[in-house]
Amino acid sequence: MPTPVLEVTDLVKEFGSVRSVDGLSLIIEKGDILGLLGANGAGKTTAINMILGIISPTSGTIQVFGRDLAHERIAILRRMNFSSTYTHLPGNLRVWQNLNVFGRIYRVPHLKRRIDEVLELLGIAQLKNRVTGDLSAGESTKLNLCKALLNKPELLLLDEPTASLDPDAADTVRRLTLRIREEDGTSILYTSHNMRDVEEVCDRVVFMHEGKALRTGTTREILDHFNEQSLESLFIRVARGGVIESSAPSSES
Repeated sequence: MPTPVLEVTDLVKEFGSVRSVDGLSLIIEKGDILGLLGANGAGKTTAINMILGIISPTSGTIQVFGRDLAHERIAILRRMNFSSTYTHLPGNLRVWQNLNVFGRIYRVPHLKRRIDEVLELLGIAQLKNRVTGDLSAGESTKLNLCKALLNKPELLLLDEPTASLDPDAADTVRRLTLRIREEDGTSILYTSHNMRDVEEVCDRVVFMHEGKALRTGTTREILDHFNEQSLESLFIRVARGGVIESSAPSSES
């Protein structure tokens, strides 16, 4: 069996008496797009920060490309990248300067050409010389995505990549996500509150609640398990209802 691109096992993170992530396990194979779904406070961001090595788990293990993240973080991160609507690149630099800085960090070959390529991919080539701090929220989101694609990552973490985008731009991002998976075999961990994103892009979904994975499976498997008609209705049910019990016979994920 091929080694998973990402394997998280029994991951726990405690902040004092609060257990933000509680025994999370997940696997991403090469070319998989796995959705991490849950209401605010479910533990998604904490899980992502541990996968990026920004914070250390209280217990559990994270293997990326078959390597232990705790011991080989730098080598692993060179093959990964990350984008979030809620992080901002230095506002005093021009767009191309920000991409140049990160391209050098990732040792991207033919960097000037690659910068032009990613700007074209996201449809913002005309912003190349703009000051980053003057960009709109949607333009900043696209720039973050450009940064995340610079090194052609084998594992890409996307946190709310369409949150600040209009419907047309969001559709472009969804199509681009599927395209880079198809063309480059990129494996992707994708979080979103946009249920259309999850339904159109993700092969499987981990539905989190209070730090735990309620269920893992395809969208259809999860809806059948909880006897819901849509991910949106299930999301609202989880967010409003506290502890959620299965409405269908249980089976192993």
